[in-house]
Amino acid sequence: MTKQSKESQRRIMRFPAVKAATGLPRSTLYDMMKDGRFPKGRRIAGSNITGWDSLEVEAWIAKQLDCEE
Repeated sequence: MTKQSKESQRRIMRFPAVKAATGLPRSTLYDMMKDGRFPKGRRIAGSNITGWDSLEVEAWIAKQLDCEE
């Protein structure tokens, strides 16, 4: 996949989508964000809504799948 086509897939993910993509419970995700082990959400400009960069979330998932135990 080229960088350009990958970049075009960048989107804002809301928390339910992040939770569904990772399969992790809310409390675990927030603990991991606090510790710097998961990408932090960002405020969407002009609102009180928080969203996650889909590329950051997908990169985190890929890293978890590539880790050897």
